Amino acid sequence: MTREDVDSRPSVAIDGAPDLDSAVIVALGCNDKGAWADCREALEAALARFRSEGIDIIARSSWWRSAAWPDPDDPPFLNGVVIVRTDHGPHSLMAALGRIEEAFGRRRGPMNGPRTLDLDLIAYGRLSGDLDGLILPHPRAAERRFVMGPLAEIAPGWVHPAGGSARVLADAATVGRDASRLA
Repeated sequence: MTREDVDSRPSVAIDGAPDLDSAVIVALGCNDKGAWADCREALEAALARFRSEGIDIIARSSWWRSAAWPDPDDPPFLNGVVIVRTDHGPHSLMAALGRIEEAFGRRRGPMNGPRTLDLDLIAYGRLSGDLDGLILPHPRAAERRFVMGPLAEIAPGWVHPAGGSARVLADAATVGRDASRLA
């Protein structure tokens, strides 16, 4: 961990409730169950693995289903969002998320193709811009209902650095408009 990582590490509010200005937000997705019974089981198992990588979940959304994008003929996605607490800096957190993806059989293939597990770092506090190749907040998260919908469920007041709360961005999203919470 570099000094920059230590200095930029977000804090967490008292009683474990996320301080939305310093929230570390991770999105999860699956549309290829791989070795699991279904995508829900795969995503739950991935969340269970977070702790072993030094990532504590402090808030989590429901699971949301949406058609695959850009090819709706691919299997539908199951998505969710978590707010986490970690001692990892942003680059170290990305490496930990990559290890979890790899353990779940994620293989990099065609962009937006089917995947067993997709873990995206959506935001790391208020860090913004290109951090040595890591762009924060996630450059396309604000336009995706399957990210902003789950985020609005657990942190409706979170505000994107470019403007707009999670709730407003979910309503205005142009990608994954069909995304809806599972009952």
